[in-house]
This record gives sequence, C-alpha cells and structure tokens, in this order.
Amino acid sequence: MVPHHVGVVMDGNGRWATRRGLARTEGHGAGEEALVDTAYGALAVGVRVLTVYAFSTENWRRPLDEVRYLMNFNRGLLERRQHELHAEGVRITFSGRRDWRVPKGVLHRMQEAERLTEDNRVMTLNIAFNYGGRAEIVDAVKRLVHDRVPEEKIDEKAIRERLYHPELPDPDLMVRTSGEFRTSNFLLWEMAYSELVFTEVLWPDFRREDLYAAIEEYQRRDRRFGGVDS
Repeated sequence: MVPHHVGVVMDGNGRWATRRGLARTEGHGAGEEALVDTAYGALAVGVRVLTVYAFSTENWRRPLDEVRYLMNFNRGLLERRQHELHAEGVRITFSGRRDWRVPKGVLHRMQEAERLTEDNRVMTLNIAFNYGGRAEIVDAVKRLVHDRVPEEKIDEKAIRERLYHPELPDPDLMVRTSGEFRTSNFLLWEMAYSELVFTEVLWPDFRREDLYAAIEEYQRRDRRFGGVDS
C-alpha cells in the first residue's frame, strides 16, 4: 500500500555545496529540483499528502546572509512553481508560525499560493515553514486556554483539533536525507506512529527514485500500532 501521507526532512544542502567548493546557499538552490521531482513522484504513485520541512524555528539561528537567502528563495520558489503545481491539482498549504520574523513579501506569496490552490484535491503539498514541532504543540495549548476548554474536556482530540492542519492525516512515513538519524522537531505530535526511513542521500541529489525506495521500505514494515498480529 502506498502511504497516504509522507513527511520529508530535506537535509544536506550545506554539505552538498561545501563538498563542491560552493557557498552553502548554492546547496539550497540545488534543492529546488529535488523538491519538484519528489513532489511529482509522489503525485505519480498516489501519495495524497506530502509535507516537507522547508524552514524550522531553529533556522533563524543561522548566519543572517543565509537566512535572507532562504527567505528570498522560498518566495521565489512559490513564484516559479505555484502555477504548474496548481495545474496538476496540487493544493499548497503551510504549517508554522506566521509571525513578525517572516517578511511580508514571503507571507504574501504564501497566502497567494493558498488562495490559488485551495480547491485542488489531487494532492496536498504542505510546506513546514517557520515550523517547530514543540512550537505547534505550545500553540495548540494556547488555543485551548483561549477557548477556555475545561480540564475534563482536554484530551488528544481536543489538542489535535488545534494543530496547524488538523484536517491532514498523520504521516504514515517520514523520510530524512543526508544520513542524520533524528527527527529534528518535525511533526512531533503527528509522527507518533510514523515509520521512519533514513537515507545517506543529500537532499539536492534526492529524486523520485529515492522516494520510491523509501516507500518500498515502508511497505516491508509490519505496522501494528501497539497491537499484535491476529
């Protein structure tokens, strides 16, 4: 069975560039083709939701020039790709905080992409931008307080309803590139029962064939969700 929802931690751009004697920002630029090919590969095999980790709440600690590049790159990526994804029936959504740190031009492009594609249903490309798993849970708890939910009504359902995108199913599969073996604050609540696949491939070299290899690994797993085989 093809996983309904796949999450991807796109890691290794800086190392890819450094190994080639390039600036780290060149690695981010090279990662665009990896993202597009992976998205189209997911479309081709019937993945319904693809969530990619584009910029974390921790990434603001990077050098200022790199942060500026990433802001402009993500805005430019939407400008270049939103219409072709729209033509394929892809809905574009964003998970993360839309706070004062995100430039207004980037927020405008995000809102534009969401409005353009909001009625599409073939696949959802959910971009985790200015996102942190802990921050999402904190924000959900703040909404509980704001909504004055009584203690006896606070359960998993109440928290889930206040996540950034409660309508999206939990990811069945999470893929991390570049040989790192950690989730890095990605979809902490949602990944409670996700299958994790780690690959040595650096993100700019990642293609749909690597996604398919991860899906094949997922298909070999025995998913019991805490139960036992009958």
